[in-house]
Amino acid sequence: MGEVTAIEPIAVGKSVEERARLQRQYGPGRWRKLEGMATVRHGNGKVRRAEVHRYEAHGIGKREIKLKRDLGKTHELA
Repeated sequence: MGEVTAIEPIAVGKSVEERARLQRQYGPGRWRKLEGMATVRHGNGKVRRAEVHRYEAHGIGKREIKLKRDLGKTHELA
C-alpha cells in the first residue's frame, strides 16, 4: 500500500462511533477517524487508487486501516 494522501478527519472524540471498542482494545486516547486516498495492491496483483479510512489516537498511533472503495484505473505490475 502506498502513502495515504488528502487526509481529512471525519470524526473526533465522542463522535467516533467505535470509541468504546477502540479504548478497550488499544487504550484510552483522543480517537480520530480519518479518510484519505492511497494506492493499494489487491490479492490478484492489480494496483488501484482507493479511499481508505483509519483510526488513530495521540500516543497510540495509527490503527485499523480499512479499504472503503476503489476509485481509479487498474494498473498491472510486472
